[in-house]
Amino acid sequence: MIVTRQRLEEIEAMTLAPYALLSKNSRGRQHDDHEPKYRTAFQRDRDRIVHSAAFRRLEYKTQVFVNDEGDYYRTRLTHTLEVTQIARTIARVLRVNEDLVEAIALAHDLGHPPFGHAGEDALDSLMEAYGGYNHNHQSYRIVTQLERRYREHPGLNLTLETLAGIAKHETTSDLSHLAGLDPKARGSVEAQIADASDSLAYNAHDLDDGLQAGLIELQDLNQLEIWQMMRERLGWSGNHLDEITRHSLIRELIGMEVDDILQCTAQNLAELNPKSPEDVQQHSKNIVGFSDAMLERNRALKRFLYDNMYYHWRVIRMKKRGERFIVGIFESLIEEPRQLPRECQDMLDGNQRLHRVVADYIASMTDRGALLEYRRLYDPLMRP
Repeated sequence: MIVTRQRLEEIEAMTLAPYALLSKNSRGRQHDDHEPKYRTAFQRDRDRIVHSAAFRRLEYKTQVFVNDEGDYYRTRLTHTLEVTQIARTIARVLRVNEDLVEAIALAHDLGHPPFGHAGEDALDSLMEAYGGYNHNHQSYRIVTQLERRYREHPGLNLTLETLAGIAKHETTSDLSHLAGLDPKARGSVEAQIADASDSLAYNAHDLDDGLQAGLIELQDLNQLEIWQMMRERLGWSGNHLDEITRHSLIRELIGMEVDDILQCTAQNLAELNPKSPEDVQQHSKNIVGFSDAMLERNRALKRFLYDNMYYHWRVIRMKKRGERFIVGIFESLIEEPRQLPRECQDMLDGNQRLHRVVADYIASMTDRGALLEYRRLYDPLMRP
C-alpha cells in the first residue's frame, strides 16, 4: 500500500498530542505552491533545507576549531545534525511533530559565516553602521531571500510554521518582527525543542572536542557538579581519559540532560494541560527546558568552557586569524566593488546596499573559501 500525504496527515492527527502542530493545519507558504503527493508540508520544508547551498556549505564552516585543524572536530554541519538527532528524540517522546522539529533544527545555523563566532563578531563590527550582523537573522534571510532555486520567488518558500520556528530561536535572538509574529508569544513546542537541543548539544560536544584537543585538563573538571555526576553514573574514577571513556562520558552527559528536559517538560505540560498549540504559545514561559538544578549546572559548564577552552591561546589564535581574513576581504571589496562576482554586482544599489551585499557574500563562504579569497586579494603570487 502506498502511503500518500493525506494518509501521513491522518496518522499525525491520530498519534500526535493536542499541542502539536499538524502539517494539515499549516497556514501555508509565503508564495503559492502545490504540495507533493507523498510528503507532508513540513517534510518538504526539511528536504528543501537539506538541498540548499547554504546547508551544504556548513560542512566546511567552523564550530570551534577551524576546518584545517583536523578532520575529527565538529563543524557547523555535524553540530547541526547532532542537534537534529537530539531534537527528534525529544519530539518523539513528547508526541509532537518530528518533521517540523527537524526542519527548524536543520535550518538554525544556516546563517553562520566562516570562522564561527569570530567571523560573526568581525562582520557585526564591520556592519555596525548598516544594521549589524546576526547569524540567526541571516538564517532567516537565507531561507526567505538569499537562496535562489526557483524562478517564481526568492528563498526556499518554507511553511510559515517553520519560518516562525527559525524566528523564535531564543538562544540567540527573537526575530518575531521579521516573521510578522507577536513578540510576546512563545515559540511552538517544536521550536522550543529545537532551541533546548541546540543548547544541550553545544555544551556537550564542545566539551568533547576540548577534551580531544587537549585544551581541558581532567583535574580542572572536578570542580563541576555535572562532571562529578557523569563520573558517578558511569562508575568511572580514573585519572586517564582514553577515547572510549571520553565517548562514554559524553553519551552519559547527553542522556542525563535529555532525561532532565523530558521530565521537566512533562511536569510543565501536566500543570498547563494545553489543548492546542496556541495554549503553549500564549503561556507566560517556555514549556520545554531544563530543571532549575540542571540549568545551573549547564551555566557552570558554559562558564568553564569559556575560561578553559574558548579563551585558550590556541583558540584565540584561530579566532584572530579568522577575524583578519574577514576584515581584509571586507575592506578590499568595499573599496573596489568591481572585484565582486557579477551576480553580486547586479544586486548593488547605493552605499548601504553595497555593505550588505559584501557581508552576504563573505557570510556565504566556507573557512577554506574565505582563506582562498583573502589570498586572491592580497597574495601577489596567487592567481585572481
